[in-house]
Amino acid sequence: MDSSGATYVLKPATTRMKILIAEDELISSEILVNTLEDFGHEVTACINGEEAWSTYLAEPHRIIVSDWFMPKIDGLEFCRRVRSHPDLNYTYFILLTGNVQGDAYRQAMDAGVDDFLTKPLDHHQIWVRLRVAQRILLHTQEISRLEDMLPICSYCKKVRKEKGYWQQVERYIAERTGTAISHGVCPDCFEKVVLPQIEQVETLKH
Repeated sequence: MDSSGATYVLKPATTRMKILIAEDELISSEILVNTLEDFGHEVTACINGEEAWSTYLAEPHRIIVSDWFMPKIDGLEFCRRVRSHPDLNYTYFILLTGNVQGDAYRQAMDAGVDDFLTKPLDHHQIWVRLRVAQRILLHTQEISRLEDMLPICSYCKKVRKEKGYWQQVERYIAERTGTAISHGVCPDCFEKVVLPQIEQVETLKH
């Protein structure tokens, strides 16, 4: 409800996400789980950072909501470990905490934290943070798809590498996969290219 008395209805998520929770406070954990499930997400709840880290290694989640102060592994160390795996898809990390100020805020950001949720938890605040997370993850997926596009010449079929260098597609594939490339002729090229050449040679013979 805003200052005018209007009530906003929090819509369920348009995209179902797998969210990992690391929270040792039972009440906060239950609030998070119930709220996120009401929004239509799939939730995995862990009671400390160590359990959450093991769960993440077994099955990476795209969004993590973690308390800062937990036994065994705290939220910042958990975040650092997540960031130590750059080969995985980007994970949006939200830190649960009280009022973050000054050095504590910079410390969390340096560890790789993306956003914050303050306690006591509020449904609207959780909903807003998730909308931001989903938007960021969508953009990272789009960027990844663009980076995965392979520039190839329409004429000679060479592939463009780093710094504008062009390389034969066979060598490009072999260097990255170890696959040996054998050459052949597809039916279309045989009809359009090879067969006319054979007929031309036969004509010259006569």
